[in-house]
Amino acid sequence: MLAGLLQPSRGRASITGIEAASLAARGRQGFLSGSTGLYAHLTPRETFHYFGGIHGMSGVAIQRRIDTLSGWLGLSDLLDRRCEHLSTGERQRVSLAQIALHDPPVLILDEPTQGLDVLASRALRDFVGQERERGKAVLFSTHYLAEAELLCDRIGLLFHGRLLIEGPPSAIRAKCSADTLEEAFLRIVDNTVA
Repeated sequence: MLAGLLQPSRGRASITGIEAASLAARGRQGFLSGSTGLYAHLTPRETFHYFGGIHGMSGVAIQRRIDTLSGWLGLSDLLDRRCEHLSTGERQRVSLAQIALHDPPVLILDEPTQGLDVLASRALRDFVGQERERGKAVLFSTHYLAEAELLCDRIGLLFHGRLLIEGPPSAIRAKCSADTLEEAFLRIVDNTVA
């Protein structure tokens, strides 16, 4: 719904105060899922120029962002290889750079580390940390609660589409008398189902 792909059944969704379904809101965010695809016959460099053009970026601005994102995500050796020849982790790093290319204030990452190896997962987590430090709002959806605990300032635990609890990880653990978020989640679910 925040990415503007689905209409809310009720309520309202917005990005930086703009209705999420609007074109203006889409330009204020970058959306990445575990299944975000790339054009197989394009190189990452061609992909970035294509999507930068869609976002109205100049060639110089695109090249600056390519240089920056390549450094942050270790893409320099991949820029001129066709996307169809990239590994899963390499494709995910290129996809992350693609959605961050126009430097949006909001990043929505839906299961971004699913299927990634340890090194690719770490590169993605490091990038999320850097963007958070730059003042970006990062919405990180994951089933890996240990990962969420490492990256997130605030966490909402969902079960069957219902928000069970929300707050800083330490507050959630304390409220549930749990050592980890996973333990807190299981205690809340056990109490909800019982």
